[in-house]
Amino acid sequence: MAETFSILGIAGSLRKESYNKAALRAAQGLCPEGVRLELYDIAGLPLFNQDEEKNPTPKVSDFKQKIRAADAILFSTAEYNYGMPGVLKNAIDCASRPYGDSAWNGKPVAIMSAAMGTAGGLRAQYQLRQCFVFLNMDAVVQPEVAIAAAHQRFDDKGNLTDETSRKLIGQLLQSLVIKARRLR
Repeated sequence: MAETFSILGIAGSLRKESYNKAALRAAQGLCPEGVRLELYDIAGLPLFNQDEEKNPTPKVSDFKQKIRAADAILFSTAEYNYGMPGVLKNAIDCASRPYGDSAWNGKPVAIMSAAMGTAGGLRAQYQLRQCFVFLNMDAVVQPEVAIAAAHQRFDDKGNLTDETSRKLIGQLLQSLVIKARRLR
């Protein structure tokens, strides 16, 4: 039996009915055979404080362990005020510190987004990609998955109903798995 490939999914939103959490749930059902996508809820991570970085809370330690154990990372981010949500940047910072002990180092990563606007969260994706440079994360660049007018693409139960978005998510997952396997 083939070894299971694991992806850690992280939503850049704390909202219970988040379209990005729903997009990650949709991605769970679109994973290639032999691939498992585990969702991680960043709610409860403390605000990053460099004075405390050498004494991580249990939540930070757990988060870093989950990142390290995963073969790849899939972010699904909201966009607030033309940028990445503060809670997502905070989560990235928590797992990157202290200096020299970043859980992100060398991780293959992919991004998707869902937003109410017509750009679908692309500006937040670009900001997120900037973080990857210093953190030495290897990002999938195609396809870009930006679910615009998200309120029209999900039903009232949070199911992704847009077939184009579902197809693109499937392609993104395939690309992420290919990249991660090449990097091994």
